[in-house]
Amino acid sequence: MEIVRAFVAIELPEPIKAILSQLQNELKKNKIAPVKWVAPEGIHLTLKFLGNVDAGEIPKLSEALSEAVKGVVSFNLELGNPGAFPNIHSPRVVWVGLAGELEWLRALNNNIERVLIPLGFSAEQRAFSPHLTLGRVREDASSDERRRLGERVGLLKIEGKSSFRVDSLSLMRSTLTREGAIYSRLASFELAGH
Repeated sequence: MEIVRAFVAIELPEPIKAILSQLQNELKKNKIAPVKWVAPEGIHLTLKFLGNVDAGEIPKLSEALSEAVKGVVSFNLELGNPGAFPNIHSPRVVWVGLAGELEWLRALNNNIERVLIPLGFSAEQRAFSPHLTLGRVREDASSDERRRLGERVGLLKIEGKSSFRVDSLSLMRSTLTREGAIYSRLASFELAGH
Protein backbone atom coordinates (compact mmCIF):
# COMPACT_ATOMS: atom_id res chain seq x y z
CA MET A 1 0.00 0.00 0.00
CA GLU A 2 1.51 3.29 -1.12
CA ILE A 3 1.04 6.26 1.21
CA VAL A 4 0.87 9.77 -0.24
CA ARG A 5 1.31 12.95 1.80
CA ALA A 6 -1.36 15.11 0.18
CA PHE A 7 -2.96 18.54 0.31
CA VAL A 8 -5.39 20.69 -1.68
CA ALA A 9 -4.02 23.98 -3.00
CA ILE A 10 -4.17 26.78 -5.51
CA GLU A 11 -0.96 26.94 -7.51
CA LEU A 12 0.52 30.36 -8.26
CA PRO A 13 1.62 31.84 -11.60
CA GLU A 14 5.34 32.48 -12.12
CA PRO A 15 5.11 36.33 -11.94
CA ILE A 16 3.56 36.06 -8.46
CA LYS A 17 6.27 33.64 -7.32
CA ALA A 18 8.86 36.15 -8.59
CA ILE A 19 7.34 38.92 -6.43
CA LEU A 20 7.33 36.60 -3.40
CA SER A 21 10.97 35.71 -4.08
CA GLN A 22 11.85 39.45 -4.10
CA LEU A 23 10.11 39.86 -0.73
CA GLN A 24 12.10 36.93 0.69
CA ASN A 25 15.33 38.48 -0.62
CA GLU A 26 14.48 41.75 1.15
CA LEU A 27 13.96 39.86 4.41
CA LYS A 28 17.17 37.84 3.97
CA LYS A 29 19.31 41.01 3.89
CA ASN A 30 21.50 41.38 6.98
CA LYS A 31 20.40 37.93 8.21
CA ILE A 32 18.25 39.43 10.95
CA ALA A 33 16.94 36.08 12.25
CA PRO A 34 17.37 32.37 11.49
CA VAL A 35 14.53 31.53 9.09
CA LYS A 36 13.82 28.43 6.99
CA TRP A 37 12.62 30.02 3.74
CA VAL A 38 10.12 28.27 1.49
CA ALA A 39 11.58 27.74 -2.00
CA PRO A 40 9.76 30.34 -4.17
CA GLU A 41 8.82 27.72 -6.78
CA GLY A 42 7.07 25.75 -4.04
CA ILE A 43 4.93 28.57 -2.62
CA HIS A 44 1.21 27.87 -3.03
CA LEU A 45 -2.09 28.64 -1.29
CA THR A 46 -2.95 25.61 0.83
CA LEU A 47 -6.68 25.16 1.27
CA LYS A 48 -6.67 21.79 3.07
CA PHE A 49 -3.82 19.63 4.35
CA LEU A 50 -4.89 16.00 4.09
CA GLY A 51 -1.83 14.31 5.59
CA ASN A 52 -0.92 10.72 4.76
CA VAL A 53 -3.52 9.07 2.54
CA ASP A 54 -3.62 5.68 0.87
CA ALA A 55 -2.81 6.12 -2.85
CA GLY A 56 -5.87 3.97 -3.56
CA GLU A 57 -8.04 6.78 -2.13
CA ILE A 58 -6.85 9.35 -4.70
CA PRO A 59 -9.70 8.59 -7.18
CA LYS A 60 -12.30 9.16 -4.41
CA LEU A 61 -10.56 12.38 -3.40
CA SER A 62 -10.50 13.52 -7.03
CA GLU A 63 -14.21 12.79 -7.39
CA ALA A 64 -14.97 14.81 -4.24
CA LEU A 65 -12.82 17.76 -5.39
CA SER A 66 -14.54 17.71 -8.81
CA GLU A 67 -17.76 18.19 -6.86
CA ALA A 68 -16.22 20.99 -4.75
CA VAL A 69 -15.43 23.18 -7.77
CA LYS A 70 -18.95 22.96 -9.23
CA GLY A 71 -20.65 26.33 -9.16
CA VAL A 72 -17.46 28.21 -8.23
CA VAL A 73 -16.47 30.62 -11.00
CA SER A 74 -12.87 31.59 -11.67
CA PHE A 75 -11.92 34.64 -9.62
CA ASN A 76 -9.18 37.20 -9.04
CA LEU A 77 -6.85 37.41 -6.08
CA GLU A 78 -3.99 39.77 -5.38
CA LEU A 79 -1.15 39.87 -2.92
CA GLY A 80 -2.06 41.74 0.25
CA ASN A 81 0.10 42.95 3.09
CA PRO A 82 2.94 40.87 4.55
CA GLY A 83 2.42 39.69 8.11
CA ALA A 84 3.36 37.06 10.67
CA PHE A 85 1.83 34.41 12.92
CA PRO A 86 1.19 34.60 15.81
CA ASN A 87 1.92 38.34 15.48
CA ILE A 88 4.36 40.83 13.97
CA HIS A 89 6.15 41.40 17.31
CA SER A 90 7.20 37.76 17.77
CA PRO A 91 6.93 36.03 14.39
CA ARG A 92 7.05 32.28 13.99
CA VAL A 93 5.71 32.22 10.42
CA VAL A 94 6.22 35.03 7.89
CA TRP A 95 3.55 35.29 5.21
CA VAL A 96 1.82 37.45 2.62
CA GLY A 97 -1.93 37.89 2.89
CA LEU A 98 -4.38 37.86 0.01
CA ALA A 99 -6.99 40.35 -1.18
CA GLY A 100 -9.43 40.43 -4.09
CA GLU A 101 -12.49 38.26 -4.61
CA LEU A 102 -12.14 36.50 -1.26
CA GLU A 103 -15.83 35.57 -1.16
CA TRP A 104 -15.20 33.09 -4.01
CA LEU A 105 -12.11 31.76 -2.27
CA ARG A 106 -14.11 31.24 0.92
CA ALA A 107 -16.92 29.53 -1.05
CA LEU A 108 -14.37 27.17 -2.61
CA ASN A 109 -12.82 26.47 0.78
CA ASN A 110 -16.23 25.75 2.32
CA ASN A 111 -17.05 23.36 -0.54
CA ILE A 112 -13.77 21.51 -0.02
CA GLU A 113 -14.51 21.06 3.68
CA ARG A 114 -18.05 19.88 2.89
CA VAL A 115 -17.04 17.21 0.35
CA LEU A 116 -14.10 15.85 2.35
CA ILE A 117 -15.85 15.33 5.70
CA PRO A 118 -17.78 12.26 4.39
CA LEU A 119 -14.41 10.79 3.34
CA GLY A 120 -13.20 10.88 6.93
CA PHE A 121 -11.29 14.18 6.95
CA SER A 122 -12.08 16.34 9.97
CA ALA A 123 -13.27 19.90 9.55
CA GLU A 124 -10.70 22.63 10.13
CA GLN A 125 -11.15 24.08 13.64
CA ARG A 126 -9.38 27.39 12.96
CA ALA A 127 -10.95 30.19 10.96
CA PHE A 128 -9.81 30.24 7.32
CA SER A 129 -6.99 32.79 6.99
CA PRO A 130 -5.73 32.78 3.38
CA HIS A 131 -1.99 33.43 3.22
CA LEU A 132 1.18 32.44 1.38
CA THR A 133 3.96 31.24 3.68
CA LEU A 134 7.36 32.81 2.93
CA GLY A 135 9.30 31.23 5.80
CA ARG A 136 9.29 29.76 9.28
CA VAL A 137 11.43 31.26 12.03
CA ARG A 138 13.70 28.65 13.60
CA GLU A 139 13.13 27.67 17.23
CA ASP A 140 16.56 28.98 18.28
CA ALA A 141 15.76 32.57 17.21
CA SER A 142 16.04 34.99 20.12
CA SER A 143 13.16 37.30 21.03
CA ASP A 144 15.29 40.24 19.83
CA GLU A 145 15.87 38.57 16.44
CA ARG A 146 12.14 37.87 16.14
CA ARG A 147 11.29 41.48 17.02
CA ARG A 148 13.70 42.88 14.42
CA LEU A 149 12.40 40.49 11.76
CA GLY A 150 8.84 41.55 12.60
CA GLU A 151 9.82 45.21 12.19
CA ARG A 152 11.29 44.43 8.77
CA VAL A 153 8.16 42.51 7.74
CA GLY A 154 6.04 45.51 8.79
CA LEU A 155 7.99 47.75 6.39
CA LEU A 156 7.64 45.47 3.34
CA LYS A 157 5.65 46.72 0.37
CA ILE A 158 4.46 44.75 -2.65
CA GLU A 159 6.00 46.17 -5.84
CA GLY A 160 4.28 45.91 -9.23
CA LYS A 161 1.10 44.23 -10.43
CA SER A 162 0.26 41.46 -8.01
CA SER A 163 -3.18 40.25 -9.12
CA PHE A 164 -3.77 36.84 -10.62
CA ARG A 165 -6.67 34.73 -11.85
CA VAL A 166 -7.63 31.53 -10.06
CA ASP A 167 -9.15 29.11 -12.55
CA SER A 168 -8.25 25.73 -11.07
CA LEU A 169 -7.73 23.78 -7.88
CA SER A 170 -4.98 21.18 -7.44
CA LEU A 171 -4.61 17.98 -5.45
CA MET A 172 -0.92 17.97 -4.54
CA ARG A 173 1.63 15.50 -3.27
CA SER A 174 4.34 16.55 -0.82
CA THR A 175 7.52 14.46 -0.79
CA LEU A 176 9.77 15.29 2.15
CA THR A 177 13.52 15.36 1.45
CA ARG A 178 16.57 16.59 3.33
CA GLU A 179 16.54 19.77 1.23
CA GLY A 180 12.86 20.39 1.94
CA ALA A 181 9.50 19.35 0.53
CA ILE A 182 9.06 18.68 -3.18
CA TYR A 183 5.55 19.28 -4.50
CA SER A 184 3.92 17.61 -7.48
CA ARG A 185 0.39 17.84 -8.86
CA LEU A 186 -1.68 14.65 -8.66
CA ALA A 187 -4.81 16.14 -10.27
CA SER A 188 -6.25 19.48 -11.33
CA PHE A 189 -9.88 20.66 -11.26
CA GLU A 190 -11.09 23.54 -13.44
CA LEU A 191 -13.38 26.18 -11.97
CA ALA A 192 -16.40 27.36 -13.94
CA GLY A 193 -15.85 30.28 -16.35
CA HIS A 194 -17.57 33.64 -15.98
